[in-house]
Amino acid sequence: MRLRTPLFAPVDAERKVAKALACPADAVILDLEDSVAPTAKEGARAATTALLASAPNRPGLIVRVNPRDTSWYLSDLAAVVPGRPAAILLPKCTGPADLRAIDHHLEALETASGLPVGGIGVLALVTETAASLRCLDYGGITPRLRALVFGAEDLAADFGISPRDTDGLYTAPVAAARSALLVAAVQAGVPAIDTPWPNPRDPAGLQTEIAAAVRDGFGGKLCIHPDQVAPAAAAFTPPPQRVQWAVAVRDLFAANPNAGVMSLDGRMVDRPHLKLAERILAAAPPNQAADAAAG
Repeated sequence: MRLRTPLFAPVDAERKVAKALACPADAVILDLEDSVAPTAKEGARAATTALLASAPNRPGLIVRVNPRDTSWYLSDLAAVVPGRPAAILLPKCTGPADLRAIDHHLEALETASGLPVGGIGVLALVTETAASLRCLDYGGITPRLRALVFGAEDLAADFGISPRDTDGLYTAPVAAARSALLVAAVQAGVPAIDTPWPNPRDPAGLQTEIAAAVRDGFGGKLCIHPDQVAPAAAAFTPPPQRVQWAVAVRDLFAANPNAGVMSLDGRMVDRPHLKLAERILAAAPPNQAADAAAG
């Protein structure tokens, strides 16, 4: 699953859902949590079940369920698992115990629905509360884990501060959580997905934040409006020359599996370069990598 541009769609807003499903986002997140009022939860859950049944061929359908400590969580999972979403987005994940729990719950529900065990992935929002920052060690818990997701707005609310200052820079606790998440994602071997830019009418601010996310190693950015999808997709897609370099590095090490350091176009490459090349190829469109290899 590519996760450059996961786009939120509030399930109880039919027009917004239709626009999200029609746009070229890598994934659409059908939201049962923050965008749905408590009195509308049951209706939104039923609408999500219907959407999963009516759009089975739309790749990358993700459902954000309600947090594990709410009364809606298990009912959300029970309702949506038979529709076989690509993944569940788990909000307010406070530590490894929450990830282990949803892994077990999905296993039971997949079995009850006659689905392959492990087929539904999990994206974990792991920085939405101060408590969640106590432990960000998510490595080796479950192969369902597809990404660790940075959430700035809820975390800032927990601290009683704004997530960004007047220059658009993250305030201290939010910046610290962002850095910790990037480290945790590398440790867990999954992509880090950046928090949304909250103002769809500020494309310049979006571009600035996307550029910082690419620079720092995020693999994608949550989107809250279809207009945010194209700039995020462009930024998180490696340019052709970068893909060509990565293919050359990969092929060089494949041809010399016991080598530690070699020369490529007159420059030294070693095993860390191979790891970087593998990350670039994972982010590249499959046809682009194939074309680079053929060329």
